[in-house]
Amino acid sequence: MTNSRHSPNIFEDEEAARHWVHSSFDNQGTVVPSDVRDKLHLRGLVPSGIDSFENQEERAMEQLRLKKTDLEKYMFLAWLKNTNLQLFYRMLLDNLEEITPLIYTPTVGSACLQYSHILPFLAPPGQPDGLFISLKDLDNLDELFRNYIEALPEPELTPQITVITDGSRILGLGDLGVNGMGIPVGKLQLYVAAAGLDPRRTLPICLDFGTNTDRFLEDKLYLGLRQHRPDDEQFFAAVDKVMKALTRHFPNIFIQFEDFSSEHAFDLLSKYRDDYFCFNDDIQGTGAVILSGFINAVQQAPVDPREHRILFHGAGSAGVGVAKQLMDYFVIEHGYSEEEAKKKFWLSDSKGLITKDRGDRLAQHKVFFAREDNDGHQSKSLLETIDYVKPTALIGLCAQSGVFDEAVLKRMAELNERPIVFPLSNPLDNAECTFASAMKHTDNRVIFASGTAFPSYQVPGTDEIRVPGQGNNMYIFPGLGLGATLAKPKCITDTMIYAAAKSLAGSLNDDEKAHNLLYPRLTRIREVSVDVAEAICTQALKDGVAKDDVVRRLKTPEALREHARENMWEPTRKTEDIVHSNL
Repeated sequence: MTNSRHSPNIFEDEEAARHWVHSSFDNQGTVVPSDVRDKLHLRGLVPSGIDSFENQEERAMEQLRLKKTDLEKYMFLAWLKNTNLQLFYRMLLDNLEEITPLIYTPTVGSACLQYSHILPFLAPPGQPDGLFISLKDLDNLDELFRNYIEALPEPELTPQITVITDGSRILGLGDLGVNGMGIPVGKLQLYVAAAGLDPRRTLPICLDFGTNTDRFLEDKLYLGLRQHRPDDEQFFAAVDKVMKALTRHFPNIFIQFEDFSSEHAFDLLSKYRDDYFCFNDDIQGTGAVILSGFINAVQQAPVDPREHRILFHGAGSAGVGVAKQLMDYFVIEHGYSEEEAKKKFWLSDSKGLITKDRGDRLAQHKVFFAREDNDGHQSKSLLETIDYVKPTALIGLCAQSGVFDEAVLKRMAELNERPIVFPLSNPLDNAECTFASAMKHTDNRVIFASGTAFPSYQVPGTDEIRVPGQGNNMYIFPGLGLGATLAKPKCITDTMIYAAAKSLAGSLNDDEKAHNLLYPRLTRIREVSVDVAEAICTQALKDGVAKDDVVRRLKTPEALREHARENMWEPTRKTEDIVHSNL
């Protein structure tokens, strides 16, 4: 995809020239050649030295590494993105494993907690970090969207993808209110880096519907609406107005719901998924990426796939969503009915095993997996539940640090030759166990994947280095978004989500298989995203929901894969690409 601005010649149009000089997308700072600087009247405003892209990137990486804390690094990278966007993405793509944890998990959690305190230092004045929509704006939504469009560097490039949150359940940190904007911003950066979505066509949205967290309401620097959240009736009516206005201004936009409270997350997806071009990453994305890791884990475990017993600790939107995705594996790959597949799953929460006769009122989303075959048995602790269920796989989405303790891990190792343990909660402080702990307490026999990154582990007394799997949603949602924006399906079907998961599971190369990895190496993320995008397009065609004429004409996986690759945005890396298309 081209990266240049095809507006009037910047040397003949003063307004276009001013735009170019001040555009974070176009202006390349110290790389701009001297003849171009003269024509743009920049002589004397910058040092005389002409940089290379390599020097520019080296200088920026040097400054990044001089920062003492991850939050300082986050702020530096945010400023860089908002002042020299192409340099930011060059750095990100060239240093993916180093920078990804700084712009998203785990650092984004700390950034969100401090968001109201640091926001003025993340972008130049007047440059939007995203679109903030408060309850008080509901009668002026058209004005808000027009304001955002007019503030864009290139208003003709309307958004094709949005990530939208209300900040009510940010990672494992709870209700952060307007501070949750850091999540859509970070998520969309990963869409660009991992799958080549055009950064000019991404729209972060935070619904500022108040917060029930008193410490933010009492913080004089808090930048959000200072009131408690509305009741459900008011909430859904407000979201409905936003959805209608959003799609009125951007009819083909792909909408990703992110970090809504568990009850609202399920209800929003159920309400909108058939009529809007939308997706919930906490439910569907997390489910798909864990399904992919589970498919590969099953191949490593010396257990008949049909004999697995899966225990989830944590029954929020992510836990229930992942469990439902894993059910599809038994239905599609092994021919089980839904009821038969459901019997392979047990869920527990802070009160113990979830059963229909437990004696408390279950949240609606928990009812689906509530057991009826327990004959009155109730397990109050996780260890009791493990003794009762005897699971082959233990999956954590409870945001309770260390809950998979020594006793839990040793019991899993007693029950299984190769126990599957997936502590999936984010950020790092909420992980149910570490990789080192899982290895130590299972005699190094664990098949492991986590939600957050852990360091490699050297098996004591040997030279063997084990690399933990990370069930990072980044393996799924960027490729899904790329495929969806290409195919333009009427809706995202369950079969499309499953196709994405199976594509990811099958994307391991020979070296990754030889090292018993569950997921591809992150350095191959763009290659993996192409595979996922192709799977989405192919399944959209099979489901009869693809609306894009090009995708419907191409049809074959090879042609669709090449189409996806050709439509991935790349940051500028050649001096001649900067402005010469405008000469």
